Amino acid sequence: MNAPWLHVIGIGEDGVEGLPAATRALIAGAELVAGGARHLALAAPLVTGRTLAWPHPFADGVRELLGWRGRPACVLASGDPFLFGVGATLRRYLPMEEMLCLPAPSAMARACNLLGWAEQDVSLHSLCGRPMEAVAPALQPGGRLVVLSADEGTPQAFARWLLGRGFGASVMHVLGALGGPGQTRHTATVAAMAGDDAPRPPRLNLMALEIVADRDAMVIPLACGLPDAMFAHDGQITKREIRAATLSALAPRRGETLWDIGGGSGSIGIEWMLRHPANRAIAIEKSATRGARIAHNALNLGVPALRVVAGSAPDILPRMLADGLPPPDAIFIGGGISNPGMLDAAWQVLPPHGRLVANAVTLESEAAVMAAHAKWGGTLTRMHVERLEPIGRFHAFRPGMGVTTYAVRRADGPRA
Repeated sequence: MNAPWLHVIGIGEDGVEGLPAATRALIAGAELVAGGARHLALAAPLVTGRTLAWPHPFADGVRELLGWRGRPACVLASGDPFLFGVGATLRRYLPMEEMLCLPAPSAMARACNLLGWAEQDVSLHSLCGRPMEAVAPALQPGGRLVVLSADEGTPQAFARWLLGRGFGASVMHVLGALGGPGQTRHTATVAAMAGDDAPRPPRLNLMALEIVADRDAMVIPLACGLPDAMFAHDGQITKREIRAATLSALAPRRGETLWDIGGGSGSIGIEWMLRHPANRAIAIEKSATRGARIAHNALNLGVPALRVVAGSAPDILPRMLADGLPPPDAIFIGGGISNPGMLDAAWQVLPPHGRLVANAVTLESEAAVMAAHAKWGGTLTRMHVERLEPIGRFHAFRPGMGVTTYAVRRADGPRA
């Protein structure tokens, strides 16, 4: 096996002085050294070959780098190149046999060691090209987070967003230029950091947070079946208790994709994605108003990657596959079950071992799922929920509409 031609080298704010002698020799002997302008400046005392500052778009720089394939080259990165870094991006273009990664201590490691936090108990997030809302599920009382900033304005903007969600009492440590001679640290409550007089950190900074929730803070529960009030909706929503049972029937696993037919408020797709950060969901919704509401709910509840496809099922389902959308590992049908061909169309796009779950409320939709059960097998479950409501000065349980849930695995029956 030939030796790797590309060395991906982590460099800290202490520059080349913080690198081992062997790593410094790799930079000095490289015919091409690529990296951000800041990385190239840090390594400048050693560079003897050509330099490549990453252009926009970044892919143009990767193409130029690949033109040096087989010749000694280096890519410089901050800290650990495989922690929200360039390493994973380069890996999409090159096999690991052609590259060798030499990490420096990551910003996460430096922050945890500075604060005395057990790194395995801290969740890591990035706001570099990512919305703040994606951090929302991690805002759990007593939790600790390290959040990478996009620039020097990120801490104040993030503090104001946190304050608006009821986390003003949380403690925020803003750490700048970690590991270098210009390292800075400022600690205050989120409420103080949100103020106009909050100190401005260096451009390269991160935030370490100790989460404290105010009484009315918007904490996203870890269980299935979020309160209905957490979703904006027009009444078209799978109610909390039924939603929890539906998620159980859908049985989400890490990295799986759900197609939610007739998205309504998006509640099923949102809770599917909340089960694991790698999960994805596509909501199919013909109403533009509801589609916009689904996107709003998904952003507010911390799953901005939920995708909304405008269209009417069942006609749109085969087109989605033809357009290259990821095939479903599971399909949920919350409405329109009795539409001609709906269940058959969903079954046809479901891959082997995929799951189909449909909730029927009307007699017509119930007849449709019973016919599907006779054809494909699976399970039928009928659920009734009663909620306590006032009746004058007394109280009584008022029953909601019964829901019949049909659940089937693609392998449970023959292909129609």
